[in-house]
This record gives sequence, structure tokens and C-alpha cells, in this order.
Amino acid sequence: MVKIRLRRVGAPKKPSYRLVVADARAPRDGAFISIIGHYNPLTDPEIVVVNEEEALRWLRQGAQPTATVTRLLSKAGVMEKFKATKEKA
Repeated sequence: MVKIRLRRVGAPKKPSYRLVVADARAPRDGAFISIIGHYNPLTDPEIVVVNEEEALRWLRQGAQPTATVTRLLSKAGVMEKFKATKEKA
């Protein structure tokens, strides 16, 4: 199964994350298929940058986002677009 999840990058005590598409069996910071965005929780407000086209493409192909990634994609407006395209089909 393919998942959309967070991959931790950054210095110790200063986390930053990449939104990646990876096999569910791969370790958190291990092999991944594609980078579709990044997330910085330390800024105020937190920064979420997502490549919408890539995210929608992977969601249409059946990639399952984790709970946190679902929240971030909703914040970026990607989940609403995905649900709208799903209802049309």
C-alpha cells in the first residue's frame, strides 16, 4: 500500500517535514517515491506548501494519507478538490 506521510528533516530540536509518497512498509525517514510538499510547524502561522497536482494524482491512484497529512491537505484545500472530483465520477 502507498501512503502519503511526513518525513522528518531539519536540525535536532528544530523539526521540519516533507510530505512524501512512500510504501507503507518503508521506515519514516527511509525510501520514498515522491516529494509533494513541505511543512514547517515552528513558524507562526505554520507553513504548509503542497504541489496540488501531484497530491491529487496520488490520491486518485489510491494513496492513503495519514491523519496528520489529511489535516494538512485539508488546510491547503486539496482534500476538498479531491472529494469534489470523486463525487463527479
